[in-house]
Amino acid sequence: MKAIIIEDEKPSARRLKRLLEELSIQPQVMLHSVNESVDYLLNNPAPDLIFLDIQLSDGLSFEIFDQVEVSSAIIFTTAYDEYALQAFKLNSIDYLLKPIDEDELKVAVDQFKVRFRESENNTNKGATINFHDIAKLLGNPIEQNYKKRYTAKVGEHLKLFNTDDVQLFYSENKGTYLNLENGRNYLIDTKLESLKEELDPEQFFRISRQAIININAIHDMISYTNSRIQIKINSFKEMDLIVSRERVKEFKLWLEK
Repeated sequence: MKAIIIEDEKPSARRLKRLLEELSIQPQVMLHSVNESVDYLLNNPAPDLIFLDIQLSDGLSFEIFDQVEVSSAIIFTTAYDEYALQAFKLNSIDYLLKPIDEDELKVAVDQFKVRFRESENNTNKGATINFHDIAKLLGNPIEQNYKKRYTAKVGEHLKLFNTDDVQLFYSENKGTYLNLENGRNYLIDTKLESLKEELDPEQFFRISRQAIININAIHDMISYTNSRIQIKINSFKEMDLIVSRERVKEFKLWLEK
């Protein structure tokens, strides 16, 4: 089993490493920041399991997933309980609160081993499986109700927009906007990170940190520098829509669903 620790408090990281070694898990590396973690995950084979703190030295660890496609299973180790729902939406095995209890850690690790061992034996060594696959194995299909409408304030009025009519959502100057086919843009209150979780993933894809596009709005796709892809959407001129390099593979798979 390949495991890593992402934790900005070095004493906590060392204690967790010691506890894991007692469970016969030898973490390959200990990382301490969002930037350090992104660099490692982009340039190394994906680990099977990540022990992940949420508050890191340069931001929330959720920012890692904005920049890297992470298929590894995750056991969260944090002092904050308010992020549990957001953590659950990732490949989360468990959510452990600090100070980490040794028995709770063992239970979480055992859960990972039980759920993944059969899959690892039947696929390439070191392969991982995502949370939706776990649900299928356990016979618990996930039902998700995605948002159908968003509101935007225009002067003293509220306008209501159907999600199907939105070409894309994008962020600019610390604001989040939706764009319609007529070229008009409307400021909304929801952050892009939240939109990613609220929108139907078969219809919408986050191509970069700045934009989420509707598959039905794509007018053209053009090869771009560094193996990236430029997206053309009618009546949208505010910015270039570029699929970031680390998301190109996932983007192509999404197009073919």
